[in-house]
Amino acid sequence: MVLNGAVAVVTGANRGLGRHLAAQLLDRGASVYAAVRRPDDLDLPGVTPLLLDVTDHASIRAAARIAADANVLINNAGISTGTPLIGGDLDAVRRELETNFYGPLAVTRAFAPVIEANGGGAILNVLSVLSWLHPARAGAYAAAKAAAWALTDAAREELQPRGISVSALHVGFMDTDMTAGLDGVPKADPADVATQALDGLATGQAEILADDLTRRIRQALARGPVAAESGMPA
Repeated sequence: MVLNGAVAVVTGANRGLGRHLAAQLLDRGASVYAAVRRPDDLDLPGVTPLLLDVTDHASIRAAARIAADANVLINNAGISTGTPLIGGDLDAVRRELETNFYGPLAVTRAFAPVIEANGGGAILNVLSVLSWLHPARAGAYAAAKAAAWALTDAAREELQPRGISVSALHVGFMDTDMTAGLDGVPKADPADVATQALDGLATGQAEILADDLTRRIRQALARGPVAAESGMPA
């Protein structure tokens, strides 16, 4: 995928990894729609603010009509509530699934015809090492990211004949607001993760592993879930 001259939609582009992805796309010569819930609060020069709430289907459809020239979609918006599946609040579990799975699904369904009409392009889903590992303390998040991993693989097969590649970015802990309360764990620089993500998108990688923890866990999965879980920070 040639990013110079591309037209990209990045969800959750107001902070963290999404902001770095949007900024680096601009640096690579792309035009960027920064898809956020509060466009008036966006302060990233060079992007086009785009109202989009991944849990609001009307806003998704409206965004797809406005960004009718897009040929790249990055599903980055997400939340983490730290909710376990059994003992946690069920509404919080549903909220994570709505944002982290149904949101990317709805956005992909809306933008796939747009990308196809523009001659094809690429979709990148921001996932997690917890797509593969499912600790109880983050059960809702892990379940949603595991579902999003399945979405990525299934969408790749479904959209490939329509000229759309679909990639997954897997990453462990990043130094963002989402992990601000986690101490004593290695955190990747989101700017570096964004660089790896866009390099992988440009070269058509189906799976982009952005840090040592993720690469180590991915290799350990072949030895079973217990081996993989032993590689996670306590």
